[in-house]
Amino acid sequence: MDLAYLAQLPPQEFIDRRRRVFEQMQDNSAFIIFTETEKRRNADCDYLFRADSYFWYLTGFGEPKSALLLIKRQGRAESVIFVRNKDPLMETWNGRRLGVENAPQALNVDHAFDIENIEAIFAEKTQNLTACYYAKGVQTWGDALVAKHFAEPIDWQPMLSEMRLIKSTAEIALIQQACHISALAHLRAMKQTRPNRYEFEIEGEIQHEFSRFGARFPAYNHIVASGENACILHYNENDQVLKAGDLLLIDSGAEFAHYAGDITRTIPISGKFSEAQRELYEIVLEALKEATKLLVPQSSIKVANDKALRIMTEGLVRLGILQGEVEQLIADKAYRQFYMHGLGHMLGLDVHDVGEIGKERDRPLEVGMVLTVEPGLYIASGANVPEKYKGIGIRIEDNLLITEYGNKNLTCGCPKEIADIEGIMAGKNEI
Repeated sequence: MDLAYLAQLPPQEFIDRRRRVFEQMQDNSAFIIFTETEKRRNADCDYLFRADSYFWYLTGFGEPKSALLLIKRQGRAESVIFVRNKDPLMETWNGRRLGVENAPQALNVDHAFDIENIEAIFAEKTQNLTACYYAKGVQTWGDALVAKHFAEPIDWQPMLSEMRLIKSTAEIALIQQACHISALAHLRAMKQTRPNRYEFEIEGEIQHEFSRFGARFPAYNHIVASGENACILHYNENDQVLKAGDLLLIDSGAEFAHYAGDITRTIPISGKFSEAQRELYEIVLEALKEATKLLVPQSSIKVANDKALRIMTEGLVRLGILQGEVEQLIADKAYRQFYMHGLGHMLGLDVHDVGEIGKERDRPLEVGMVLTVEPGLYIASGANVPEKYKGIGIRIEDNLLITEYGNKNLTCGCPKEIADIEGIMAGKNEI
């Protein structure tokens, strides 16, 4: 698979984003954003670096300890990047740096300076400006610098979050590739799952497939949860033995060129769903399918979630897990003990991507939004329910692009029908 043509966004994308920021800035103002710094893992080892998503969105620059300064003065725009200077000794130990001299041309900005001189240059560049756009607490190493010159900066998060909410054609291509790689990894996991393997072995199979297709990192920590571990929503110990007869919930997505995929599938470790597992699984699957139909322009996550809640509540009553009238159970939120999260979230540079969609998630959906749909049911072993349902956790998750025609399932390459999953695990189906 040739990934070169999808490996990065075109430079014009970043230029256009900065232009949109300039257009929204008030005159005689500054805008400054910092990226992450390197973080210590242990002893003299750092975690592998990943740029702050907001900073990357405006620059496409992946080195630590950097900052972007935009100046709008009397209607004229100036862009300034602060980076680490070239240092042959440090580069011998820790890798190449772009450096100040190369930065303007490489990043399409007007000027570049050594990050070590940012305090003096920021003071000079912002002298006599009346406002500064800065998000306190996002990258705290910049807080003190800005506070010296602007007591009440304007938070740029609403502006950038709104911009990031609607994806460009180039972004959609990268997200689609992240989703495709994620689907291939889940297929591999289905084929490699069997009793007496460890959860972390399946995690390794997934990571193998990510790397094989150009996604070195996961978009978030792999969740490989067998048996009752699936009832822990963000389980990531991944250290238990897979037991015959249990289910395995896998929530894992690749990060490709900084963009995230996010798929969950729940599969039977022995290759066949039991009757009780099948009954619960079919409820969740129906909820996902019906909710997906409603995730279209001018609808909302809330509308789709209400539909999923009704389907799952009706199903739980039918199985004797909940007792009472469906309408009253929904009003009382009786389902919360078995379904305690929302139906979905935005997807992009972050797996839980930014963008204001309303406290009730009732903002009308728009063309270009990308989001997840992920109903689930989690029956803890101590729940007061029929014995055969105890300790079962099921979640099914797809990623959707909102289009003018409705939606496009970016993760349709990852099977979720019971017959397809069982066929793949039996070695009979190739998808």
